[in-house]
Amino acid sequence: MNRDRLKDILTQVRQGTLDIEEGLNQLKGYPYEDLGFATVDHHRPLRQGFPEVVFGEGKSAHQVISIVSALLADGDSVLVTRLSAGKSEAVLQAFPQGIYHPSSRTLTVTGSEASAEPSGFILVISAGTSDLPVAEEALITARFLGNRAEYLTDVGVSGVHRLLARRNVLDEARVFIVVAGMEGALPSVVGGLVRRPVIAVPTSVGYGASFGGVAALLGMLNSCASNVAVVNIDNGFGAAYVATLINQHTRF
Repeated sequence: MNRDRLKDILTQVRQGTLDIEEGLNQLKGYPYEDLGFATVDHHRPLRQGFPEVVFGEGKSAHQVISIVSALLADGDSVLVTRLSAGKSEAVLQAFPQGIYHPSSRTLTVTGSEASAEPSGFILVISAGTSDLPVAEEALITARFLGNRAEYLTDVGVSGVHRLLARRNVLDEARVFIVVAGMEGALPSVVGGLVRRPVIAVPTSVGYGASFGGVAALLGMLNSCASNVAVVNIDNGFGAAYVATLINQHTRF
């Protein structure tokens, strides 16, 4: 239930083209809808500007389908994250218009309305090919939330000339999402090259002493670049959400 749809319902009731009972029926799930196993937050687009995102991990296919159905009925587009390939088959049978992205384990289903793209764009940069699943989660989330989002892949510090060769793109982006595992050095390099916010995403990619991404996380938290902020390990979604708020509400 976004602002435009709510205004339309209230306007129709005021003008008499929609009777009060039907208006109430359209708002029956507001501000939330109790499905028994989940409480769907239909108020979130009004409160935060974006619909609720479904975290698929730990939910059954039936539960995901029920939540997606409730969100679509309210006119929202839906993003499901951390959805396994097996569960995605059942979800796509229920919503054949959906698109599953196996690398990032995300699924998108378009509702009745789409967000307009802002003038600036988000640049997602991944250090290595092994970081692609997390980087793709960030890319798909950024685009789902209405941003223009571009992508640079496999430009890590072991061959930093690959990044420097794309300096023209670095100069154009409004906000950066930099995804890296191993020692997590790439966000500091990018931060030292640009004058815009850099959101660092540590991944769990690396050998034993990487401790499942903790080494990259600590390296990013200790970045000497002052424009770097850090999200949780493998959290491409969270990085894209914050980047969206910066991109859509900030003018540099």
